Amino acid sequence: MIESQSIPTYIGVVYPDQVDHMGHMNVRHYVGMFDQATWVFFARMGITGRYMRETGVGMAAVAEHIEYKRELFPGDTVSVRTELIKVTNSSCQFKHTMTGEEDGEVMATAELTGVHMDRSAHKSLAFPREVRSAFEAILPNA
Repeated sequence: MIESQSIPTYIGVVYPDQVDHMGHMNVRHYVGMFDQATWVFFARMGITGRYMRETGVGMAAVAEHIEYKRELFPGDTVSVRTELIKVTNSSCQFKHTMTGEEDGEVMATAELTGVHMDRSAHKSLAFPREVRSAFEAILPNA
């Protein structure tokens, strides 16, 4: 199987205030890092903050599945790369892979589905041609 191109979408460090009573980074911070990666990914596809403000559209998460592979501790540095799995007329499915910067080990993955929508009508909306083309450019056999 040919995989899509992955795109760097996040890099960061675990801070002491992100640690829970178990001594490792709390799951809400994994979600936060993946959320930041999502918005960087969308921006690189043309769905920028300006685009959303000027057009009244947005992206809504309709599904998310996270797998935690290894604990993170204060001082650990991580990066996230994102790959597109599927794109339709108005939605995209993609996967984030978080790895440790020191050893490249996978720390967590998140698979999400987002829908392009008209924020006023609360209905899905087809991606503009430029956005759809950007998504298709990173799919295998595109």
